[in-house]
Amino acid sequence: MPITLTIPEGLLDAQAQSQAFAELTDALLEVAELSGNSFMAANVVGSLNVLPRHHVFAGGKAAPAAFVELKLPEIALATPEAKRAFIEAATDIVEKAAEGRLKRDHIWTNIVYAADGAWGIAGKAYAAGDLVTAVRQSAAQPSSGHA
Repeated sequence: MPITLTIPEGLLDAQAQSQAFAELTDALLEVAELSGNSFMAANVVGSLNVLPRHHVFAGGKAAPAAFVELKLPEIALATPEAKRAFIEAATDIVEKAAEGRLKRDHIWTNIVYAADGAWGIAGKAYAAGDLVTAVRQSAAQPSSGHA
């Protein structure tokens, strides 16, 4: 479940970037009620795009802004409430990380869905049922005790 965070250079230092990405990952797992699921935790991946300031726009003009894009299989965050909860959490995370250098109304979040069977992990295409099985199997496995 890739997360892409796009920000202008200078908005977040390296530590804040890492912290924000970790918090976005945790928020996704929490909202999806999958915290602690090893299959899902390992498959929340993503990228951070830090663009030159003059390459980030709001209202057609260069402006400090942040964009969070979440790509999911159709079965994830399926309810309007779950979508709202992630969008609110993502906005809070980025706003906090920016420490006042970014207005809340310049933080956008998009949730994009892949069609059933178009979700690939390690070269394997997963249909919704396959993903549910993998998640359930991971939840049923005893913890190895490793931190």
